[in-house]
Amino acid sequence: MATGLAVAAGLAGSVQVALMSRLGERIGVLEAVVFSTALTAAIAFVVLVLARRSVAGFERAVHQPWWMLLGGVMGLLIVFTITYAGPRIGVAATVGILIAGQLAMGAAIDRWGLFGSDRIALHWPRLIGIGLLAVGAALSLRK
Repeated sequence: MATGLAVAAGLAGSVQVALMSRLGERIGVLEAVVFSTALTAAIAFVVLVLARRSVAGFERAVHQPWWMLLGGVMGLLIVFTITYAGPRIGVAATVGILIAGQLAMGAAIDRWGLFGSDRIALHWPRLIGIGLLAVGAALSLRK
């Protein structure tokens, strides 16, 4: 199930870059980001209420360490960036660079066990994969 969701999220991410790029061109980058974020929050709230019949989990979130709450800020940065970068460098380049950055940071998080994650060693195949993806992302910038 987790792998299937990850694939679906990857596909949705590319579609999101294309859609947010167009919306940002039509109504403005900041306006598109605010609209998208508000819509996402509204839908997530409805799903929470329907699934849990409570918003208690939401209230518990504000009592967690501050750094755990930065995930939302990271999401906002991602949505802003894809909305801004997509029409300027293209969907493929935006997605490639985003994924290369995610993979590099993911490897660092695994390697050093950051944010409470389990430590996972970086072996040569993993490092080569990250390097190849970075090269692919750089090549995707060529038009």
